[in-house]
Amino acid sequence: MNDVPQMVTAARSLLFVPAHRPDRFGKAVSSGADLVIIDLEDAVAADDKGRARDNASAWLAQGNQAIVRINAPGTPWSDDDLAMAAEHGCVIMVPKAEDRALFAAIAARTEGRCAAIPLIETPLGVHRALDVCSAPGTLRAAFGNVDLAGRLGVDPSDHAALAYARSRLVCASAAAGIAPPVDGVTTAIAEAAALDGDIAHARSLGFTGKLCIHPAQTDATTAGFAPTADELRWARAIVRAGEQVTTVAGHMVDKPVLDRARRILASVRKPRTAS
Repeated sequence: MNDVPQMVTAARSLLFVPAHRPDRFGKAVSSGADLVIIDLEDAVAADDKGRARDNASAWLAQGNQAIVRINAPGTPWSDDDLAMAAEHGCVIMVPKAEDRALFAAIAARTEGRCAAIPLIETPLGVHRALDVCSAPGTLRAAFGNVDLAGRLGVDPSDHAALAYARSRLVCASAAAGIAPPVDGVTTAIAEAAALDGDIAHARSLGFTGKLCIHPAQTDATTAGFAPTADELRWARAIVRAGEQVTTVAGHMVDKPVLDRARRILASVRKPRTAS
């Protein structure tokens, strides 16, 4: 049974692996990332698109689980990518997501077999974030900070420059009733401080996961989006206080506060047991 759709909503670390490098697929899975994204788009040159698609198909046919980032709709490769994904019933990441009608068409073409992660990475996509997040088959949105920054002429690592776009995506996801979104990539692979700073900023805005471009980023990302010890202590104290409006440590507690505390406790993962 394909349980990737359920995993998508809870994933904290999602690692890209280029589809033209099947030798890296297994390494990506063993990296500790919550989910692997086989990338048919940006990581693959035009001449390698067909071979890359075949590699992804072969991997999925062996019973392996992964998200597949297809090429953007309207490109020469998109239709074949979508047909391959539908054959395997895998979750797809759709780049340059801007149009709700596109996702309705994808759902119809795949007969509902391919849930989608829209990658919001254009100014129009940001503007239409709610329409996209509420489109049929949408599981969770992801933020494409590098592409959007290129369109806006800003530094993709500049938190202030992209704060509006990030916050709009968080609000759109909540309004659409889907899982909180996945933040974009940290391009400074060897700079742990940059990754930690990006995770802290994304968490403060309401993101609950992050796209990774190197296995070295996965452990820190998974840990960085987990509830902290202080958050867990706070949440347990709030829940113990009960349903009535009250105060805890001098702060008012009512239903929205209690709901947040319960969400924090619900996000704690159970230890893995040996099979």
